[in-house]
Amino acid sequence: MEINSVKEPIIAVRQSQYPTNNLPEFLLVGRSNVGKSSFINTLIERKNFARTSSKPGKTQTLNFYLINELFFLVDVPGYGYAQVSYERQKKFGLMIEEYLKNRPNLKRVFLLIDYRHKPTEDDLLMYNFLKYYNLNITIIATKYDKIGKNGREKQNKLLKETLKCNDEEVITFSTITKKGRSEVLSLIEKELG
Repeated sequence: MEINSVKEPIIAVRQSQYPTNNLPEFLLVGRSNVGKSSFINTLIERKNFARTSSKPGKTQTLNFYLINELFFLVDVPGYGYAQVSYERQKKFGLMIEEYLKNRPNLKRVFLLIDYRHKPTEDDLLMYNFLKYYNLNITIIATKYDKIGKNGREKQNKLLKETLKCNDEEVITFSTITKKGRSEVLSLIEKELG
């Protein structure tokens, strides 16, 4: 899949602000600072289209990126960031839940998890939350290039044992080497049918 066009995101905090053209959507969820913006930029091959920040908790809205006039990548606030008040985190949770309950055009959820570490309690909660809604989930193990060859088997095992998932559900991803990019785009293409 060639990425020919990307539009500035449609920003939403409630259902009435979502795009109304019923195009397929692909949701991106993950902890704050897991690399969602870098993931988007790598997929669309644009340097700073999705703003990256060294300060976690930057995304506070649902951002709908229209790609090739065919589908949306939907970026939501990251979870598990302590500096964001409990009230705000609750609001984010409700905003994401409202989206999940009301989007029949949601095709797949990409759950981004930092490959360098054991999935956190929050990662596990999110995974089970998505499973509860019977959604198609693909785990994107980000920052793959940060682990040497010798440590990868251990990380793969840790990831699969913690989340109780299988090989088909996981794509290892690197924004540096672009590893995983073509697999993600192929998956999207398949869903677009």
